[in-house]
Amino acid sequence: MTGGGVEIERLIELMAKLPGLGPRSARRAALALVKKRERLLAPLARAMAEVAERVRTCRTCGNLATGEDCAICLDPKRDAALICVVEDVAGLWALERAAVFRGRYHVLGGVLSALDGVTPESLRIPELAERARAPEVIEVILAVGATIDGQTTAHVIADYLEGCGVELTALAKGVPVGGELDYLDDGTISAALAARKAL
Repeated sequence: MTGGGVEIERLIELMAKLPGLGPRSARRAALALVKKRERLLAPLARAMAEVAERVRTCRTCGNLATGEDCAICLDPKRDAALICVVEDVAGLWALERAAVFRGRYHVLGGVLSALDGVTPESLRIPELAERARAPEVIEVILAVGATIDGQTTAHVIADYLEGCGVELTALAKGVPVGGELDYLDDGTISAALAARKAL
């Protein structure tokens, strides 16, 4: 107990569920927010309410969007011949931050996991296969993590895309086994994308 009331306890409890924040960090963050309620807490609450109301999933690629399609899918300068497959939006943002990929994306929403009951259908793999059949698509690049689940997901995607007539490649050097895109520096991501290999 903090002694700060039910409302603060609830705030700490919710913040502790965020990645990278445990109960102690959540307590410190909540205290900082309350101390600076006019400069931090009130604007944060408004921003969170706005995001909850307006942000949705792009119907095409799975990125975050404020309309039916995200800005990347709507950008006519993006190369429609290339689709880069990422596990989650954090992976997409990592590639965009590196500014080395000018194609389109497909966000899976995770990786396959028999233990957690995650199936190809729950990961938007069938939707990827449908997109890959479009005549303009030439290459699908797999940018999933080098974990066991990530590699299993890559093999299942390869099965789904068989007969689509696209080249299937994967990120190469620079991505360590067990590595997640969001934790890699821009140079590593750039090298991995440039040295992608056929599957």
